[in-house]
Amino acid sequence: MDYSQFLVMKEELSLVAIIFILVVADLFMSPDAHKSSGKARLNTILPVALLAIHTLIFLVPMETAEAFGGMYHYVPMMGILKTVLNICTLVVFLMAHEWLAREDTFIKQGEFYVLTLCTLLGMYFMTSAGHFLLFFIGLETASIPMAALVAFDKYRHHSAEAGAKYILMALFSSGLLLYGLSLIYGTVGTLYFDDIAAGLTGSPVQILALVLFFTGMAFKISLVPFHLWTADVYQGSPIAVTSYLSAVSKGASAFSLLIILLKVFAPMVTEWQTMLFWVTIITITIGNLFAIRQKDLKRFMAFSSISQAGYIMLGIIGGNAIGMTSMIYYILVYGVATLAIFIVMAVIEQKSGKVGIDNYDGLYKTNPKLTLLMTLSLFSLAGIPPFAGFFSKFFIFMAAFEAGFHLLVFIALVNTVISLYYYLLIVKAMYINKNDEPIAAFRSDNYSRAGLLICTLGILLLGLVSSVYQAIDTYSFGL
Repeated sequence: MDYSQFLVMKEELSLVAIIFILVVADLFMSPDAHKSSGKARLNTILPVALLAIHTLIFLVPMETAEAFGGMYHYVPMMGILKTVLNICTLVVFLMAHEWLAREDTFIKQGEFYVLTLCTLLGMYFMTSAGHFLLFFIGLETASIPMAALVAFDKYRHHSAEAGAKYILMALFSSGLLLYGLSLIYGTVGTLYFDDIAAGLTGSPVQILALVLFFTGMAFKISLVPFHLWTADVYQGSPIAVTSYLSAVSKGASAFSLLIILLKVFAPMVTEWQTMLFWVTIITITIGNLFAIRQKDLKRFMAFSSISQAGYIMLGIIGGNAIGMTSMIYYILVYGVATLAIFIVMAVIEQKSGKVGIDNYDGLYKTNPKLTLLMTLSLFSLAGIPPFAGFFSKFFIFMAAFEAGFHLLVFIALVNTVISLYYYLLIVKAMYINKNDEPIAAFRSDNYSRAGLLICTLGILLLGLVSSVYQAIDTYSFGL
């Protein structure tokens, strides 16, 4: 075996090295040492610093390469997505600091970082897979540690229940996906992405395989009707884990779905575009309508993320280069806006224990800065100019419109107006609604403030600095 092929997987090897360093560092920190503020601070800085260095090293995409007979495939666009996932994960680490500093979670601080990076490693494999075996290994490497993260805070907030629901639904969806892959292998005789397309004829068995595969992926992305786990898991998980599920996991799964539909199921484009058309419509609509009814802010964000997943599908359905570019750009903008909201939610929950939308009534009077940052994030998610969310929606609508899906774009635009209404409900609560006992004034920790700074800069600058979209567009060819 030629072990030099592993050198092609530079980003994966670097991430494995970070995981190994964190495991060793955590082993040499005794439980008593965790209770000293200096050690606890070091244990937070170390993963943040290592991941930041890792992100900077691979900020510029590498050249196209393959390894292990085409099982592993790398193109610059995959490098861009991995950088986006790294940035979002880094913000999640900053957000999680104060939560992990709780006395009853000190012993698990290192485990949180290791589990999170293991899921990130699985997403790396998913996005760079050129063979369904490596893809499935990556999928499960991302899903199993994620279940542990969902149940991480098992003594609070129904976290254990959320973990059980997540792992059961994940197992069921993986079974459906594997069944679809077995049908593909049975009719084509290979699992290599580049070879499957030549054997696809659109037979009923292959259509069933496409449906089963799509069902498994739709669970990961929270597409309707495979979304029922989302609200309960989001509500039961720790906020840091919920934000990771919403921003990072969704982006990696959507990109993997794009690659496989374009490379593997290209001869069946009519079938999967028809399927995506209807799934996108009901996902955006159901997500928006149910978000209006929510009183718990975490469940509200769950249905908001379901709706946003439908918008991401607009970049896939066209199957063109502009769709790929707009989807990556949308994932980046959506990630920073969503993470900013979750950071505000996290610091408020840590200080007051409140997560209901009604609890945010009058927040502007006691915490004007946090209120302003949350407002900017909500405006970006709603697509209000001049924030980055407006430009991300414009580009992704343009991609679907140029592909000929005019009715779909019109329905998405109508739903955007609906989403504007329920996002403004939270803004109204913070600025206008009266509250006799508003959340008390407080000062957030430095790590959360650093995360908010990164997200706010993204919301304000990503739409105005056109070079970001152009840089992504430069690498949008040649999967």
